[in-house]
Amino acid sequence: MNKVFIGVAWPYANGEVHLGHIAGAILPADIFARYKRLRGYEVLMVSGSDEHGTPITLRAEQEGKSPQEIVDKYHKINSEVFEKLGITFSLYFRTSHPNHHKVVQEFFLKLYEKGFLYEKSMLGTYCPRCQRFLPDRYVEGECPYCHYEEARGDQCDNCGKTLDPTDLINPRCKICGSRAEFRETKHFFFRLSEFQKKLEEWVEKNTHWRKSVRAFTLRYLKSGLKDRAITRDIEWGVKIPIEKEEYKKKRIYVWFDAVIGYLSASKEYSRIIGKEDYWKDFWMDEDVKHYYFLGKDNIPFHTIIWPAMLMAHGSLNLPYDVPANQYLRFKGVQFSKSRGVGVWMPELLERYDPDVIRFYAAINMPENHDSDFSWEDFVEKINKSLIDTFANFVHRALTFTYRKYGEIPAVERIANRDAEAIEYVKEMFNKITEHYENIELKRAAREIINLAHYANRYFDERAPWSKCKECDDDCKSILYASLMIVKALAVLSYPIIPKASERIWHYLGYDSNIEKWEDGISELPKGQKLRKPEILFKKVESPSVKIPLTLRVGEIIEIKEHPNADKLYILTVDFGDEKRQIIAGLRPYYSKEDMLHKRIVVVTNMKKAKLRGEVSEGMLLAADDGKTVSLIIADADIGEYLEISGIKCISDETVDFKKFSKIKMRVVEHSGEKTVEAVFGTIKGVLMARGKMVKLDRNVDIGARVR
Repeated sequence: MNKVFIGVAWPYANGEVHLGHIAGAILPADIFARYKRLRGYEVLMVSGSDEHGTPITLRAEQEGKSPQEIVDKYHKINSEVFEKLGITFSLYFRTSHPNHHKVVQEFFLKLYEKGFLYEKSMLGTYCPRCQRFLPDRYVEGECPYCHYEEARGDQCDNCGKTLDPTDLINPRCKICGSRAEFRETKHFFFRLSEFQKKLEEWVEKNTHWRKSVRAFTLRYLKSGLKDRAITRDIEWGVKIPIEKEEYKKKRIYVWFDAVIGYLSASKEYSRIIGKEDYWKDFWMDEDVKHYYFLGKDNIPFHTIIWPAMLMAHGSLNLPYDVPANQYLRFKGVQFSKSRGVGVWMPELLERYDPDVIRFYAAINMPENHDSDFSWEDFVEKINKSLIDTFANFVHRALTFTYRKYGEIPAVERIANRDAEAIEYVKEMFNKITEHYENIELKRAAREIINLAHYANRYFDERAPWSKCKECDDDCKSILYASLMIVKALAVLSYPIIPKASERIWHYLGYDSNIEKWEDGISELPKGQKLRKPEILFKKVESPSVKIPLTLRVGEIIEIKEHPNADKLYILTVDFGDEKRQIIAGLRPYYSKEDMLHKRIVVVTNMKKAKLRGEVSEGMLLAADDGKTVSLIIADADIGEYLEISGIKCISDETVDFKKFSKIKMRVVEHSGEKTVEAVFGTIKGVLMARGKMVKLDRNVDIGARVR
């Protein structure tokens, strides 16, 4: 049996996965794996939770828990998401597992013994205020290449360049904002530079890669490879397998550790199934192709660094293809777990059929350029394409035939027009399977819908309800051809909507699993009993989330002291289309000079209230931790409405202070910055204005309430 290995980028176990993770890497891998199984391949598909590194320790600090508690929590949540969504991992592993640590340490020692790792002192990033060395993601500064001001110490999200903290211009600590220093510390380095020529020659041969992936990799190589440190001054991760006192408080760096997870998961799966050497069939047989599915921010780790590590190790297969996707954006803003922007999978799966989610992610997949998500687009694509076109034809053809004959018609002759339809289906079948083979999954999904459009037109044109009154042979011919299309649609759509496809297969009278099909375009077994078909999907609607507050950005343009209250200011706030008077109890905390011209967040649907004789036409948001009070400020145009999870904070109701006090808003930390998280019913996320998180004017503690 032919074999194929599929590796899926490991999501950080620091939060729930969102739709961007699914559309970007996880679902494409599963679609391709299911297609390969349909073609008779034996598939080993692995991934797991990336449980080391800064995102984990950051989340642990935010929640006041240990890193292990954090990874246990989110590994469980995300594993359940993948199971519900029908992702067919051979194994979804964990980097905190002892067997993963063992494989990483063995890999480390192999490279060390072969001379590809060496010790060297380097400048480590140190925060004098926090009094500790900073992991790369705790460091922020200006990218030296594109001058993006919020580049991380390991990578610039704007231009995609991998970085070292020493590359950054004006590096600063993301925890406290202080300017970072560089102090000498000893670490192990990987001789990446030695693989410059080998990698160039290897990449040049891989002409089947996506243009964007190949071009990015060649540009990266052209800039010259540098040796990279593979250990860090942290205490959460895989221990360095070298018995030296100076390395006891250091760990193997997460980028080196995580990619070895593909190998450790393969070995662990082999152990689980009782075949210790099973992994070798996939990693040491040169005929087995390796595919890696990931987002574009992960490209250099899978086309340069991991291949170099494999070359250094020797005897293990290199990647055959790295079909990296672009980003799924939420109304123009990049999905981000760290910034709280996204559609979170646990909530999405509570509302919608898994196949509905899979279909949308497939047909809107960001294969060659960024895609945009909106609830309006989600509803339209599901209702029009999946339900009104695909499911509608399948149900019409199956229901009519079931009622008329109860079986696949024993047709004796196929009319010319029906034969043409069958030939067209064969052409489309070959075309769509070619798209699958070339990992053009979005095109495959769209061509399936095009075939369903054709099928509906054909069914209307042939009008079996009329032909059956005139000639039984013609009726059988039409319905036989229609069921041929139904069969092809079931097989072709199986990688994308597996549960619905299996139901269609079952309605056609098959008892076998759909993966056991012989040929999706072969003749149907005439006389095979049909099963009573049922509606595949119900129409979907946008989530009916009621946002109770109208939140707008306003600029303070005038401040007066309240004549009848020592603690109150009278503010004039400009929203662009109107000005309002706001009474705020901030005199003990802010001078007038400190507040003037700040762009603040105001609850504009607050019931008017008279405070000591002066009317307040809204309420500004401020955070209070019991020691410090801070305004909530927004970097956006005046009058802009805030959003949470892409939903604008606009309400047609008026709220009083009692209702407002029941709404949960608190200070949280995302990507090293403090911001405000709000909870409105089932929707939870950070407050955004024009794609940017709201910020705090002053430093207050995490968990501080917002009022």
